[in-house]
Amino acid sequence: MAFALTWMPGVLLEVGLRVAEVPGWQARGHAEMGPVRGVMIHHTVGPANGNMPSLNTLVRGRSDLPGPLAHLGLARDGAWYLIAAGLAYHAGKGSWRGLTAGNTHFIGIECENTGTAADMPWPEIQMNALRQGVAALLRHAGCDADACIGHKEFAPGRKVDPLFDMADFRRSVQAVMAGGVPALPLVPAAEPLTAAGQAGRPTLLRGSAGPFVMELQRRLGLSQADGIFGPMTEAAVRRFQRLHQLVPDGIVGPKSWAQLPAAD
Repeated sequence: MAFALTWMPGVLLEVGLRVAEVPGWQARGHAEMGPVRGVMIHHTVGPANGNMPSLNTLVRGRSDLPGPLAHLGLARDGAWYLIAAGLAYHAGKGSWRGLTAGNTHFIGIECENTGTAADMPWPEIQMNALRQGVAALLRHAGCDADACIGHKEFAPGRKVDPLFDMADFRRSVQAVMAGGVPALPLVPAAEPLTAAGQAGRPTLLRGSAGPFVMELQRRLGLSQADGIFGPMTEAAVRRFQRLHQLVPDGIVGPKSWAQLPAAD
């Protein structure tokens, strides 16, 4: 059974963000969510190295708390991981403007960060993805920027995440929602020009078509190389990306092209 928050990837993709689906996320959750009243931002307190090393913990939980522990994970390179469409245990006890059921009413976003001063400031590519993603989620939920809160605001004295200033962050989200901040391209449209000045291979995703898709399908070893980037090609791309420690977003950009083997 799919839970209610299955709309999340659509609104994130619509503003140009990269989205990676954790298998089974649509049916993952402790129960159904209630009406969404906002989003709550956390940091993972995970390892200093790696793009999204805390993902497994967010999905499976800890010895003292079963997963999922968030709805979304935000990697250091700005990729969004879809973890759960149902209720996640991320908020705990707290209160914000009279709301005490944080797990029921807030979308929980765990951002990969050690939670220490040594890991400040956060990478700009991650912060920009956070601004754009939060703005898109709030807009869809019918909320304004004030509905974006930090865990430290919901549970003051118990939590300190995130370390950045939430008032400043809300102002930046409001600017995005007002249309004053264009989204930054997080995946290049093509590989860099070659030394001879020739254009590199284009970034491919579902809906792409043509000879480069056919080349991709051959490199992936698919039985049918028809030049159409459909769901089977996307699934094969995600499998390849997972095996090669790439963000499994199903988008073939310069990093994925560089890892793909030569076609037989």
